[in-house]
Amino acid sequence: MPSGPARAPSGSRYDEQGRNGRGGGRLAWVGELVVVLGMLIGGLLTVFGVASIVAAVFDLAPASADSEVVFTDPVAELAMSLVSLAIGIPVVLFGARQMGKRPAGTVSSVVGRLRWGWLGRCAVVGVPLMVLQLGLMIAWTWDDEPVGDVGGGFPGWSAFAVSLAVVLALVPFQAAAEEYVFRGWLVQVIGRAVRSPWPAVVLASLLFALAHGFGELSGFVLLFYSALWWGWLVIRTGGLEAVIVMHVANNVITFGLAAGFGALDDTSTAADAPWQAMVVELVFAPLYCLVIARMADRRGIARVSP
Repeated sequence: MPSGPARAPSGSRYDEQGRNGRGGGRLAWVGELVVVLGMLIGGLLTVFGVASIVAAVFDLAPASADSEVVFTDPVAELAMSLVSLAIGIPVVLFGARQMGKRPAGTVSSVVGRLRWGWLGRCAVVGVPLMVLQLGLMIAWTWDDEPVGDVGGGFPGWSAFAVSLAVVLALVPFQAAAEEYVFRGWLVQVIGRAVRSPWPAVVLASLLFALAHGFGELSGFVLLFYSALWWGWLVIRTGGLEAVIVMHVANNVITFGLAAGFGALDDTSTAADAPWQAMVVELVFAPLYCLVIARMADRRGIARVSP
């Protein structure tokens, strides 16, 4: 039997892309899971180690050895964090190709590649919708904590330009990496063992929410709820493009605002989101997903492998 990468049979859903008959025996998916998770952890530790050495050599480290940050400069600290997460993309693509014996592009979509034209169409809908969603949330919570009172205030045009450049250069890779890991590779690995996509979607959504830490209950509900919708959309459209758009848009706008108000050192995550953000998400998550699903139907976007 050939040992090279092979596509899943024609008509396979996104979560079934690992069912190509080349990934080993019935429990081989466990090996892929363990190896890739080990590589992800190893990658995180490697980035942290290299960053620690750079901070020490160039005198960029905090004075206290007990500090929770590697760099005193919040922009450098943000860049390190984003890079440490962005390595998830090459790691899971390597795992799919070497462990799953399937084309790495099948993690992007059922056609074996990222469909850039479809991604662009999703962005036309998703970016304005995300701007509206975040704008409503900020307006609703303004009296509780005005955006202008967050952080140290506008850092100046030079510092803001540097911060924004880092955000625009790295955040798309960080956000996409989270989609490749949770909505992509993990769903496909579990899909090698179960027939229905929903156990994989639910488990991946739970792990996605937990990965953001423990904050407010409203933040956990927001993350888990939106992840379930996004997981459904990946199966429905046969790829990651639509969810990458929303994740990138959300993170770029959020980090961009933080840069503008000098709050890049804020350690809060979506897990700390207030209840108002959760309520807004209850409406906007299904709104976006249902609109995109309708668009996919009208444009004939492949939801199963050719």
